[in-house]
Amino acid sequence: MTDHTKPSFRLDINGLRAWAVAVVVFYHFGVPGFAGGFVGVDVFFVISGFLMTGLVVKGLERGTFSVLGFYMARGRRIVPALVVLCAVLLALGWFVLLPPDYKMLSTHAVYALSFLSNVEFWQEAGYFDVASHEKWLLHTWSLSVEWQFYLILPLVLWAVWRLKPGRAAQTWAIGLGLAASLAASVWVTGSNASAAFYLLHTRAWEMLGGGLVFLLAGKLTLSVAQRRIVEAAGLLLIVLAVVVFDKGTVWPGWRAVLPVMAAMLVLVANRTSVWTASALPQWLGDRSYSLYLWHWPVVVALVYVDLRDNPLAMVAGIALTVVLGHVSYVWVENTSRRFLELHRIPLAAGVLTTAAVAVVLPAVGIWKQQGVRSRFAPVIELAAAEANNVNLRRGVCHPGDGVAYPSCVYGGTAWKVIALGDSHADALVSAIAQAQPKGDAGVVQWTYSGCQFVAGLKHTPRHMSGQHPDYKCSAFLEWAVSRLGVLPKTIPVIIINRYAQAAFGHNEDRRALDVPQVYFSKIVDSATPEFLAEFGQRMTQSACELAKHRTVYMVRPIPEMGFNVPKTLSRRMIVGLNNDLSIPIEAYRQRNDWVWAAQDAARDQCGIKILDPIPYLCRDGRCYGSQNGRPIYSDDDHLSEFGNKLLVPMFARVFKELP
Repeated sequence: MTDHTKPSFRLDINGLRAWAVAVVVFYHFGVPGFAGGFVGVDVFFVISGFLMTGLVVKGLERGTFSVLGFYMARGRRIVPALVVLCAVLLALGWFVLLPPDYKMLSTHAVYALSFLSNVEFWQEAGYFDVASHEKWLLHTWSLSVEWQFYLILPLVLWAVWRLKPGRAAQTWAIGLGLAASLAASVWVTGSNASAAFYLLHTRAWEMLGGGLVFLLAGKLTLSVAQRRIVEAAGLLLIVLAVVVFDKGTVWPGWRAVLPVMAAMLVLVANRTSVWTASALPQWLGDRSYSLYLWHWPVVVALVYVDLRDNPLAMVAGIALTVVLGHVSYVWVENTSRRFLELHRIPLAAGVLTTAAVAVVLPAVGIWKQQGVRSRFAPVIELAAAEANNVNLRRGVCHPGDGVAYPSCVYGGTAWKVIALGDSHADALVSAIAQAQPKGDAGVVQWTYSGCQFVAGLKHTPRHMSGQHPDYKCSAFLEWAVSRLGVLPKTIPVIIINRYAQAAFGHNEDRRALDVPQVYFSKIVDSATPEFLAEFGQRMTQSACELAKHRTVYMVRPIPEMGFNVPKTLSRRMIVGLNNDLSIPIEAYRQRNDWVWAAQDAARDQCGIKILDPIPYLCRDGRCYGSQNGRPIYSDDDHLSEFGNKLLVPMFARVFKELP
């Protein structure tokens, strides 16, 4: 029977690990009812904080604590299985991953084994970021956060102990750190959700919460009945968090308090129960690290072969995760731990470092060789490479933050045409420049990421939480209107925007969100007819206001494929499926009929001229993402530099009508 006055917590922690890994795995595989899988990571963080604080404080109390010994113990636990995972993925990737995917995998392997992947994924987050399910090692961000925490925690606790020995000072240090980190998490989540999600200073409070439980739990005297109630409350709160929060929830911030508090309650209860101490939770808890490592690559593999939504594939994927996790636990975790524990720290550290370097060096080589081209047929690699065939000046000419507008000019030097809008305008500007007959007319690019040219447009707080802290769409719109006011009236404007994303949210990965990213008079939760009517009216008014002084063209929306065309086509070609990809034109009209109506109203009310890309991109009731086996998109909705040339005849009209 467990001694409740001096809790060991071993069974409770293992059982809690099982709950956490089950939540994460079921969520990522798409099991119905598991909405907030990120809750499981929060639980893992609490457990880590509890265990690490315990190791450090107990060592300090006994006078046996060694910082190097602590680091080595963490290395024995984390590094071997991670090295094997990266090595296996890199080896398999040689045979199945196209150069862009293989380059990305190798890059992420380097950052994962350097325990900096959280910083890398934070820096990658943005409008043109690769979808999360394309990143084989995305889940290693949490390992990097934990490792960074492991590096700092013992130094802080050791320094506090030197100043004032005893648990009281340690409790104050942990408590103050928790409060500061939680405040930072709430603050940063509201202004830069990506940074808050990935970085240590906004996540440390979750691990410090576990440390606080270790320092305070021994002072609590709870009866058996009270422990039962506390444990039940904690487990129910975990279930509540999984059900209530979903992938659209801005995280972590104050909402993460719920799962963190839930995990802390389960640890405080320290109760041997069927929920945590029975055979299955203990078995899963022992293997939780390896299960976590292998589950995400299996999920990505299902996405890679387009089987993620297949129920049988989902069940098979979960079963494969369990098998791989068990094999990794028995053959890698246990074997490496026994071997490394037999040797002194210098030798053991040398072995771990050598193993990591043996994987990092070839990964760097693959990275520098751009994913090692010529491993597949040229036509396949050409299709995959279309993902990088974008406006080469995008990084300079298409800002996504700040108030510097470069006004890049294509073609001649004299300003003759202005392309105004969001990233879809950036994707088409070179086609506009090529449409001129003599090559001496300058096409000016005025674009801002995710910023549709519609007067009065404001982005919702939810959308802004995922943007750069210095995202200034409204300032750009005001600047454009002001600048146009002083330019010669002979210069026409071509307005190009992705309105559907602003109104409905993205539809990448064939999953439409139907959550507006913008608002005008009030924020709405869905794209109601009233909201679309107001949006359309503002579009019409904005274009007509410009048309008072100059010729204005509005480009009909570019079809959104809903899937990454280069990746999907090239992967299909590997298995011999070479047919061009397309979507029904009805799907296009469903998202864009209201835009057409607003553009038609602008044409009828104030003489706006319409440029329609549909005849060039769609035929026989289908809108195509590729032609003759080559993608015309660089992703799911932006035409590539190859594809945008299909619209050169459409834009030629603009130059024919120049005064």
